[in-house]
Amino acid sequence: MNEHGSCDKCAQELLPLAKAQGFETVWDRHESQLPQCGFGLLGVCCRQCWKGPCRINPFGDGPAKGVCGADAHTIVARNLIRGIAAGTAAHSEHGRHIVKTLLELAEGHAPDYAVKDEEKLRKVAALLQIATEGKDINEIAREVATATLEDYASQREAEPCRWLEKTVPAARLAKFVELGVAPHNIDATVTDIMGRTHVGTDADPVNLLLAGVRSSLADYTGMYLGTELSDVLFGTPQPVVTKANLGVLKADAVNIAVHGHNPLLSELVCDAALALNDAAVKAGAKEGINIVGVCCTGNEVLMRRGIPLASNYLSQELAILTGAVDAMVVDVQCIMPSLGGLKDCFHTELITTMSTCKIPGASHVEFHTETAGENARKIVALAIDAYKRRDHSRVNIPRHTTTVIGGFSAEAIVGA
Repeated sequence: MNEHGSCDKCAQELLPLAKAQGFETVWDRHESQLPQCGFGLLGVCCRQCWKGPCRINPFGDGPAKGVCGADAHTIVARNLIRGIAAGTAAHSEHGRHIVKTLLELAEGHAPDYAVKDEEKLRKVAALLQIATEGKDINEIAREVATATLEDYASQREAEPCRWLEKTVPAARLAKFVELGVAPHNIDATVTDIMGRTHVGTDADPVNLLLAGVRSSLADYTGMYLGTELSDVLFGTPQPVVTKANLGVLKADAVNIAVHGHNPLLSELVCDAALALNDAAVKAGAKEGINIVGVCCTGNEVLMRRGIPLASNYLSQELAILTGAVDAMVVDVQCIMPSLGGLKDCFHTELITTMSTCKIPGASHVEFHTETAGENARKIVALAIDAYKRRDHSRVNIPRHTTTVIGGFSAEAIVGA
């Protein structure tokens, strides 16, 4: 860390320029919030009902209980597990989207997708104890997807989620069952937490935290199945060498940044970029289209395609501040709302794609699996049009990059 607020050389170059030009960044907003609320930092502020908000003085010099009588232990536990529930909902919804796409593919409703790792699909089927002999790939995919969706819908409370049951050690699963924290349904753990933390319900901190453990295991389940089935759809990663940091942007290319968490869109944007590369050259971009990643979606295309990673969550605004990003395409999670205002200072198209993630000022191209290829081509076309509006005198791309080796899937490690 240095006086610029970051140890990253690209950030050190761009943050002074942002300040000189009056552009606000996450560093500025963090500084303006200091000192941050001590009650919030300690988790002793409660706003779960209309009698509040209430706050507990943890040092004994003020109120020891909220209006309803909840003490600090109850309030902290309630706040913590509501955060867990939100994470479970976000991660498992990502997994559900992957599973539903696999099902739609198997049923012929997702023409732009394919099973790229048939061996992985058969491996998953075996894990879930689904017979594969004599069945074609689509039939196996349909049965795997249908069985997986049961982990979001099962009402059999005595039976743990199938993906949890098949992926944790037997002794550990037995302990989960003994403690009553083995989830039977991913979604149910979220609604359970939202209900038990409502006014006048669960006040036992230990019981509350056990509900948090149950939801955390549901989160694990959703992430595990989403990861495995992403490999089925897009290929299991193998070690790949690429570059990272803002120096991967190109002055003479249409730069498209894919940002968020969901590979369903970013993979097809990469395909569309290849198909429309000549159109970018005709628009004046000598090097065609340059796809770069931001955050977790960036990691998805890095480990499968070797796409360079431009920035992480904290530095996503800096990508736009280079003046070289023609489109930032976002799906869900880790996307700063500030991008909507910042892009107005440049030519950049900020393109939202999901009904659950819209940002004021952004263009919206609604993404659907049945029209995914068409959606991706429209996005790339918007990026090419934006390139035509780029003010090249404002382009400031830091030169710094770092060599990255990614793609270390379990299969790659075991097979090494």
